[in-house]
Amino acid sequence: MPIPTRTPDVLVVGAGVAGLACAQDLLAGGLDVTVVEASDGVGGRMRSDRVEGFVVDRGFQVFNTSYPQVRRRLTLRALGLRPFTSGFLVHTAEGRLRFSDPTRGPRTLTDLVPGRLAGPRDLAALGLLSARDMLAPVGLVKRSRDRTTRTALADAGFSEGFVERFFRPFLSGVFLEDELETSSRFFHLVWRSMLRGTLCLPTTGIGAVPNALAAALPSGTVRLETAVTALTDEGAVTADGAELPARTVVVATGPGPAADLLPGLDLPGYRSVATYYHMPPRSPLREPTLLVDERRRFLNTCVLSEVVPACPPAGSALVATSVLGTDAEERESAVREALAEVYDTDTGPWDLLTSRTIREALPAMPPPQPLGRTTRVGPGRHVCGDHRSTGSVQGALASGARAAREVLRDLHRA
Repeated sequence: MPIPTRTPDVLVVGAGVAGLACAQDLLAGGLDVTVVEASDGVGGRMRSDRVEGFVVDRGFQVFNTSYPQVRRRLTLRALGLRPFTSGFLVHTAEGRLRFSDPTRGPRTLTDLVPGRLAGPRDLAALGLLSARDMLAPVGLVKRSRDRTTRTALADAGFSEGFVERFFRPFLSGVFLEDELETSSRFFHLVWRSMLRGTLCLPTTGIGAVPNALAAALPSGTVRLETAVTALTDEGAVTADGAELPARTVVVATGPGPAADLLPGLDLPGYRSVATYYHMPPRSPLREPTLLVDERRRFLNTCVLSEVVPACPPAGSALVATSVLGTDAEERESAVREALAEVYDTDTGPWDLLTSRTIREALPAMPPPQPLGRTTRVGPGRHVCGDHRSTGSVQGALASGARAAREVLRDLHRA
């Protein structure tokens, strides 16, 4: 790929959503920007593939319409968003229980009748928690005392039984850890976003989100298949030895490449997740709803073809099921066995379309968790990504925006 002869003000290394947001704001600030990406497409972990006619995301992902950065940068209607059912199903020994968001309409209130999902004490605590997180100023949520989510739920008055049956199975799929050790500040922001927004998926897969961000940049801004192997005093060097000069470099890669380019960079641990995509002969659940398991044999499962009917070929069904950690021998058969129980069907005929393992899917966020950190790591050197903020699309976009603000301040002072 030809290397530009011009010297941009800023070189952004990595075309995930953090890097694309950073480039967008730098360009709006009047700077000349080049984005280089090692792979053959934008998006980082937010990419979609086509496998045997099916649209398959690289790991199960959902898109939340309430994120401020999302609403600022994207035309949601253009993504062709398909919503999940508000709430989720919990598989228990007594059968399925449904949690519905009571703010979405009076018909959902029957799902919260005392004794069906929880007792009066837990329902009262749930109502108070939800009202506070949904209605309180976000600054108040961000400044709240930080502790583990498990401790925060106990302090909020929830019984241990309700936490184990309701919160722990659901939040395991959000945090990618099942001990509820994640920062309570992050939990409250997640709960707030769920109450204020809609979980959904773009018709063409989650990759539509970074593709839309990239399409908003001037032609030629993003250069694919350009791997940066080292930073220099003048800019950066690619894998084939070409020099990329720039006044400032922003590293917006995943944690592994970021650590290679910026030795000594302080990075959190990361959670891994594996997703199995099965093709049943027919849909085992005729609704676009997340299903979690009280026994936590998996994180969550859903019939993707009910959420996005266009994702499989006509007449086909697709089920996505995620588990903590990585794919391993015999793990798929254990998942298949659990799915037979929770969907109450024979999963023997289900063909495995593919599986996806994301080894650095989400940063660990134990308390005390800073909700944003400076991106400046040295003169003319910045870094952004979800590891500098919160582990979400909002966090990655906000980190990219912060990097742009700090670069603009630095260059305008120079």
